[in-house]
Amino acid sequence: MDGNFGPTEQILWPISVFSGIIMCKIVYKITCQFSLRYFKAYNRLSKLQKVEWNNRGFSTIHAVLAATVSFYLVVISDLFRDGPHEELMINRKSVLSDTLFGISIGYFLSDLAMLLWFFPYLGGKEYVLHHGLSMYSILLSLISGKAHVYILMVLFSEATTPFVNLRWYLDIAGQKSSNLYIYNGVALFLGWLVARILLFIYFFTHMYLHFDQVKTIFPLGRYSLVTVPPMLALMNVFWFWKIFRGMMKTFSKMSHTQ
Repeated sequence: MDGNFGPTEQILWPISVFSGIIMCKIVYKITCQFSLRYFKAYNRLSKLQKVEWNNRGFSTIHAVLAATVSFYLVVISDLFRDGPHEELMINRKSVLSDTLFGISIGYFLSDLAMLLWFFPYLGGKEYVLHHGLSMYSILLSLISGKAHVYILMVLFSEATTPFVNLRWYLDIAGQKSSNLYIYNGVALFLGWLVARILLFIYFFTHMYLHFDQVKTIFPLGRYSLVTVPPMLALMNVFWFWKIFRGMMKTFSKMSHTQ
């Protein structure tokens, strides 16, 4: 594997990873203070529930940041578009993509540390596996400078996280019968369908059509690219089925009460 250790990277990577960790800590504290002041339900929570409430605060911020930057780089910018670029798409990167990857590694490190410390309360083995695979893929792409376009596509799937977190917040606050809970559930279903099911179908189609470039990646990176995303896709399908069942159960309760 050819290293990607230029002077800029030697400064940018540690700062961005550290920034991701600090971001999580700051948002965790702000979520705690904000919730104490403005949400009565927060004061009634147990200690572990407050930990999860605050944890979901920084996971939401990371999700918005990751989805926004990924969308910009893949869809709006011309970084990965076919055209005047002489460099292969699989080798293209930018300071912004490097920065996002570093921040995301800092986030996943922070969240994984909390998952393990409070295991299994904040999430079971599937969450640990998801975070481990995500961190491994991002780190490999960051160090090698390869396949940034595909990592960004996967990071865009974080766009569903705010809906997942809002659903948990409303549930723990006793708002499962509210209209907001129902609307958010529908939004979560549709968002998951687009960002974690259809997007992965596009991901695999795109990789198939550009497999001549994928084959130029060093062996570990190439094998990781064809094995890790399918594992994440299977987890997404499993969670999508649970979301669908939950939505149908909610609609069923609504029809019985009317």
